[in-house]
Amino acid sequence: MGLCRELTKWWPALWTFARVAGVEPTNNGSERALRPAVLWRQGSFGSDSNGGSQFAERLLTVVATCRQQGRPWLEFLVAAGAATLRGVPRPSLLFVPPAA
Repeated sequence: MGLCRELTKWWPALWTFARVAGVEPTNNGSERALRPAVLWRQGSFGSDSNGGSQFAERLLTVVATCRQQGRPWLEFLVAAGAATLRGVPRPSLLFVPPAA
């Protein structure tokens, strides 16, 4: 009975992909986006400090964002480091579509 009650509560949301164009029926996109971070964590055995964990999460966020935007992430990181050393504004991760 509990499962039926829960399904009744979530029924409209379960079928959103059938009613709304462009909504995927699975979360495969999200799973694929998280996979590199999971593999890195497993391969490096994670971090022993909050600072190390924060560094890793920020670096993985930058890499994922640059990949989604089709930007070279290594160039972004080099430019951000160089800007910091020069004391000038760092590049932004906000997406700016190319001029047509």
